[in-house]
Amino acid sequence: MFQSKSLATTLSIAAMVALGPLSTDMYLPALPGIAAQLFADAGEVQLTLSLFLVGFACAQLVYGPLSDRYGRKSVLLASLVLFLVSSMACALATDIYTLIAFRFLQALGGSAGPVLGRAMVRDIHGAKNSGKVLSHIGSAMALAPAIAPIAGGYMMVYWGWPSIFWFLALFGLAACGLLQFKIAETAPVEFRHPKSIGKIGSDFSTLLHDRLFLGYTLTCTFSFAGLFAFLSGSSFVIIEYFAIAEENFGLLFALVVGGYLTGTLIGARLSHQFGHKKLVLIGAVITLLAGSAMFVFASGQPQHVISVILPMMCFMIGVGLVMPQSMAGALADYPHIAGSASGLLGFLQMSIAAIVGIFVGHGYDGTPFFMSSTIALMGLLTLVFYAVLIHRD
Repeated sequence: MFQSKSLATTLSIAAMVALGPLSTDMYLPALPGIAAQLFADAGEVQLTLSLFLVGFACAQLVYGPLSDRYGRKSVLLASLVLFLVSSMACALATDIYTLIAFRFLQALGGSAGPVLGRAMVRDIHGAKNSGKVLSHIGSAMALAPAIAPIAGGYMMVYWGWPSIFWFLALFGLAACGLLQFKIAETAPVEFRHPKSIGKIGSDFSTLLHDRLFLGYTLTCTFSFAGLFAFLSGSSFVIIEYFAIAEENFGLLFALVVGGYLTGTLIGARLSHQFGHKKLVLIGAVITLLAGSAMFVFASGQPQHVISVILPMMCFMIGVGLVMPQSMAGALADYPHIAGSASGLLGFLQMSIAAIVGIFVGHGYDGTPFFMSSTIALMGLLTLVFYAVLIHRD
């Protein structure tokens, strides 16, 4: 077994958390190809992404309380097995509706990684150090969305889109082995008590009535929703509007992820010096400015892909500051229900992002304008919820 505070444990938790980004980002270059091969339109293919997030969101409300009762490890292992099986089923799908259905099940399995990963960090490192560790995990995780679209693009070209899901199945298998044989249980025994539906509802009510929890959760949520607006629309904008080859999509996407990596590294370095609150403010301002710049560029006649990529890189610096620090701030006061708090945060984050993704997918008009204006709006809402709910504290 790895030591709980070791680098190996932190990297292992990062791998579990990475299930979400891998499951979304790796197949982004394949979306137009899937649409063509399965005779689906852009809206139908986009549902494989948005309904994935719906499943990802809803399951977190269940995994969080279950892990508070039974511990993180057993719940996470069961979810990884579901992720493994459903990934194999996605690879074998022969029509768009079958793919949508198994993507939903894949989400139910993959969602435990992020929600329980955050709770495990809170278990191990406490309120003071969890922001720094979550930023480090965010930095390590940035490798997943940086590499995933590049790998997915080449896999699509050489082996077809099912190969992407076979890879995800292998990743899930490796994660099962790592969790079973190398990671110890982290949930404190003294916090594990039977919980009725009423008690779980009471815990959620307490969290939703906490202004700081809600403030940190919503700043995290809307910064992520800006990212998801880009995920939903970028493959069509970049591959179709700007006529960039599928295998080169990932290279541009990696530049955007580089912005997120920069933000998480800055957050990890300055976490103790500035604290959650100030870093979230700085990140929120950056998302608003960058989103506004993208909107201005898209309002004209964008002729080059850099008019989308450069502002999105800057937006992602803000997201890299906001997300880890707001997660740490949301969980700071709730060690006894860290799983439930993390699950509720994840539910709101993913469900709102799914709605935004559907909005962008169905509003796509063949230009970058709709995607860019949505990203600008998400940056504005990130700063608004900081000002209304966190700044007053």
